[in-house]
Amino acid sequence: MSILSAAHFHNEAVAFARLEAIVWPNGPVCPHCGGVDRITPVKGGRIGLRRCGDCKKQFTCKVGTVFEDSKVPLHKWFQAAHLLASSKKGISSHQLHRTLGVTYKTAWFMSHRLREAMRDTPKGQIGGPGKIVEADETFFVNRKGFKKRTGVGHKMAIMSLVERGGSIRSVVVERVNRKNVEKIIRRNVHHESRLMTDTAAYYKGRGHFGIDSHEMVNHEAGEYAYDDVTTNTIEGVFSIFKRGMRGTYQHCSEQHLHRYVAEFDFRYNNRSGLGFEDAQRTDNALKGIVGKRLTYRTSNVTAAE
Repeated sequence: MSILSAAHFHNEAVAFARLEAIVWPNGPVCPHCGGVDRITPVKGGRIGLRRCGDCKKQFTCKVGTVFEDSKVPLHKWFQAAHLLASSKKGISSHQLHRTLGVTYKTAWFMSHRLREAMRDTPKGQIGGPGKIVEADETFFVNRKGFKKRTGVGHKMAIMSLVERGGSIRSVVVERVNRKNVEKIIRRNVHHESRLMTDTAAYYKGRGHFGIDSHEMVNHEAGEYAYDDVTTNTIEGVFSIFKRGMRGTYQHCSEQHLHRYVAEFDFRYNNRSGLGFEDAQRTDNALKGIVGKRLTYRTSNVTAAE
């Protein structure tokens, strides 16, 4: 039996029950006043509708999440979330619209809402005593209508930090230079880590970004590893990102790049190597839906894949 045969992918009542268990692990909470003690189901109301006895307002588990006001059935949201979370290089909005039987515009907006749910706020620093953090940058070209300029000026830049055997953090930057690189590393990498980079100009110089150990490999000289010093981990992450962006999504504007980056970071941080399989990865994505909203006014379909 296929995993997509599970009841919450086809039955609306089961889908609501599953989302409630994810959003309210300790029982229903009113999104309007935060009440928990006087919440009752609304008899004869739509699926999942509840009423708060404190503020007298009605709500479902979708209120206050990226699903709020969506006319798409919740079980189709579960299908979309599973497809996006389980596809290593992503899934295009055109494919979602054909698979789910919704319009392309709806599929595009659903995928961006789910990417917003996957976007996480960094907590603390990565690395630590004896831990290795690799830092590198990559560039992405919007191949639809970009104006080519000298050097990398026409490309969108992403800087990433990955703790070897752990998690990744990526930042879309306007410009890759010493000032921006140093700011990102100092903010996100524990000073007792072993920082590993290539020999790009912005990684050279004094200070070592406040990190106790900074080791470099010289790619220009054909050096890619010595002992355990290498940036192969982050290069591998970038290769998956680029194959997904070029092969699956193809076109992406600077306005939306941070969400695509968040999508690939999320899958890496919830990968099988850390014990997360497709079902758990999907649930983890859905845990991020609370407190986030996207509207058509703020997310126009101007550069869709």
